[in-house]
Amino acid sequence: MPGSTVAGRVIVVVSYPAVIAFGLGLYAVLAAQDLHVTLAAYIAVLAGAAIVTLHELKWPCRTEWRPGLGEVGADMLFMLFVQVALPYLLSITLVIFLAEQLRDGGLTVSGLWPHEWPVAAQAALMLAAADFFRYWLHRSFHTYEFMWRYHAVHHSPHRLYWLNVGRFHPLEKAVQFAVDTLPFALVGVSTEVLAAYFVFYAINGFFQHSNCDVRLGPLNYIVSGPELHRWHHSEFSEESDTNFGNNLIIWDILFGTRFLPANRVVGRLGLVNRNYPTGFLAQMRTPFVPGLDKR
Repeated sequence: MPGSTVAGRVIVVVSYPAVIAFGLGLYAVLAAQDLHVTLAAYIAVLAGAAIVTLHELKWPCRTEWRPGLGEVGADMLFMLFVQVALPYLLSITLVIFLAEQLRDGGLTVSGLWPHEWPVAAQAALMLAAADFFRYWLHRSFHTYEFMWRYHAVHHSPHRLYWLNVGRFHPLEKAVQFAVDTLPFALVGVSTEVLAAYFVFYAINGFFQHSNCDVRLGPLNYIVSGPELHRWHHSEFSEESDTNFGNNLIIWDILFGTRFLPANRVVGRLGLVNRNYPTGFLAQMRTPFVPGLDKR
């Protein structure tokens, strides 16, 4: 068992906070060396992905969640096109460019953002504010049928490992961008803060979907980590209609949707329709085919 050795017991407790801290620290060091913040952020995120991969291989939560080559291939396409190319155009490059242009043109909305705060404090505020909007957007994707058709793509996997964090339909991803990133560019949030937010967002997302054996303890009342998010991917809607937080779990606590049973683990994952198509091109079409997304 992963936690049967001293090293394993330590790893499952410290891995998540240590890797998050390492990623943010690496970004800060690289940015301080005058490396462009976009490049510094991507280097930190890639380093985090490498460590999460090693953790999955050495200390998996469940051996049966190890993916086959077909799954890896499809999830790699989602990661490259939906989580790398699209966010590069929207969530990072375009937003940073837009923020710079608005600031240089004096068009930012003044007085709505504490620009004088330290970067870390501003990034924490952005996490809390962005998660508030994402919380309600996420609940809407579970509530309204026409929205669920797109979100069902994300819930289609029958197992979790870090690479399938990118399994989103690009139309849903674009809506997410409009809610949790663009508004902060419009109020003039600095490029350094946007990039720091991205580093936490990405590495937390890798862990959130990962097959890493972790024990977050009290952090499960702050962050939306893997122990919580696995229940969100349950096949049963009474379990999956919970834990909507994207990075934080604080809004779920406030609005009564946090769910983490103490004495059992999540069962089957995915949709009730076990024949829901899983290929990349097929899932570009599935939201437009009524009845495939049954829960």
